[in-house]
Amino acid sequence: MADYAAPLADLEFQLRAVGGLDHVLSLPPFEAIDAETVKQILEEGGRFAGEVLAPTNRAGDLNPAKLENGQVRTSPGFAEAYRQFAAAGWNAVPFEAEYGGQGLPWLVQTALAEMWNSANLALALCPLLNNGAIEAIAAHGSEEQKRLFLPKMISGEWTGTMNLTEPQAGSDLGQVRTRAVPEGDHYRITGQKIFITYGEHDYTPNIVHLVLARLPDAPAGTRGISLFVVPKVLVKPDGSLGQRNDLRCASLEHKLGIHGSPTCVMAYGDDGGATGYLVGEQNRGLEYMFTMMNNARLAVGLQGVAIAERAYQQALAFSRQRVQSRDIAGSSGPVAIIRHPDVRRMLMTMKAGTEAMRGLALQAAAWIDRARHAPEAEDRKRTQALLDLIIPVVKAWATDFGVEAASIGVQVHGGMGFIEETGAGQHYRDARILPIYEGTNGIQANDLIGRKLARDQGAAANVFFELVQDTIDELDLSTDEDSTAMRGALADGLAALIQASTWIVKTYGEDPRRAISGAVPYLKLFGLVAGGWVMTRNAMAADAHLTLGEGDAKFLHAKKVTARFFAEHMLVQAPSLVWPATQPSSTLALAEDQF
Repeated sequence: MADYAAPLADLEFQLRAVGGLDHVLSLPPFEAIDAETVKQILEEGGRFAGEVLAPTNRAGDLNPAKLENGQVRTSPGFAEAYRQFAAAGWNAVPFEAEYGGQGLPWLVQTALAEMWNSANLALALCPLLNNGAIEAIAAHGSEEQKRLFLPKMISGEWTGTMNLTEPQAGSDLGQVRTRAVPEGDHYRITGQKIFITYGEHDYTPNIVHLVLARLPDAPAGTRGISLFVVPKVLVKPDGSLGQRNDLRCASLEHKLGIHGSPTCVMAYGDDGGATGYLVGEQNRGLEYMFTMMNNARLAVGLQGVAIAERAYQQALAFSRQRVQSRDIAGSSGPVAIIRHPDVRRMLMTMKAGTEAMRGLALQAAAWIDRARHAPEAEDRKRTQALLDLIIPVVKAWATDFGVEAASIGVQVHGGMGFIEETGAGQHYRDARILPIYEGTNGIQANDLIGRKLARDQGAAANVFFELVQDTIDELDLSTDEDSTAMRGALADGLAALIQASTWIVKTYGEDPRRAISGAVPYLKLFGLVAGGWVMTRNAMAADAHLTLGEGDAKFLHAKKVTARFFAEHMLVQAPSLVWPATQPSSTLALAEDQF
């Protein structure tokens, strides 16, 4: 497996060109932070990812976590790498100083998290889930819960999980059966949860589980679900650890990929009930959990970016080393396969798609910071609507392309890609869970249409369309060949997206099933246009630097060429998706017994 090197040049470039780093740092909580400090943090993060996390990646694939006498033993090197991660303060980056956080923007955290996930996706899942649990407790927990749990979770001394689904429920959380019975100042939790990432491990002495459960008199369905903090080890009022709680890892799942990440079946209440503490109000658990899930959905989308970057680096290194066949233009002997046009096409597809996804994830992160901290309420509200709109797109489009990029990476290797020793296959296997995590990509597409587009009659989408149109209008001022190609593709893509969106808004009110039938191609259409918007802004920023004679000319030229490739080979597919997004008749035509 090729070594991992953090893509610092592109991260630093896109933090400014797309993420608007200077604007984010001007927001009130971040005014003491400067761009040079951010640069130093990213450089140190890249070093840590490459030297500490990445070397454990292959060991995790070959030596999965094991359950021994009720204790999970993680893959070789994982526990030590995690402890170094926590000791270095990486877990505390985006959280409030009140509880031990460093108070940096989510924009910076997102750039760092890409590195962690590229270096070792299986290990990085632990802090990913912990971050979401911190967000949920910070937003909805009591002052006592915040005092007891947040400092140690933020420091990484303890970790957090979310326990949602059950064997009979899957993604339908209205079917949750785990019970919570009141007992004094706490509740007794009984039931079983499945697919719990890092539900048990040997990194830390305590694990803080956030568990969805149902009270005895709760209404049926999703309206009757409450959220509980259920620690692995009970915590005394002074913050010290007490006795072991009544919960355990019943088994570990045997998975296609991410072998180093222990995915647990969790049993609660073997001996009368685990002690749990209600978060917020009764029967509002699913609402509270969405705080954690939205955080996790952006993070999982970022994992798609991360695995695509790792697969690209792997494929690029192989293409430079593998010598096979003569150059089509003529050569005295076999050449490195990077000289062959089709290999170039595959590498460019991986590179362009990854850069587009990275920019979109950074844009979403910048919107988090702005939605929380912009001085004007109307700006915060408008930005939150954009963020809500784009989250399912980032999650689904990026993870779908992450799988595609990993598959292309195998193809670049040829037959050697199918051989495990090269490591290309691990990226493909690891990537495949991502379109399923945190709500399948079909669910994300349904969410985009039902909750984000139809609910406000396309109001938030129209704001997004205006942003894209503004970028197109800016390109009108440029006449160079690259700009003309990108402008045409982006304008056509935007027109297609508006056409499909108009149909969906109208149709959803009349027949939701017809509208939902085209949800997945519609989301892909949205992703391509959003990615084209990001890449166009990258190209414009690169062009501006070149005009002023600033920066690395070779890097900036590559940014422009990569953006044009995205426009000419990927964004041009957008208009073709209008038909499958808006014509559901054949999708719904067969009776069930005709399949």
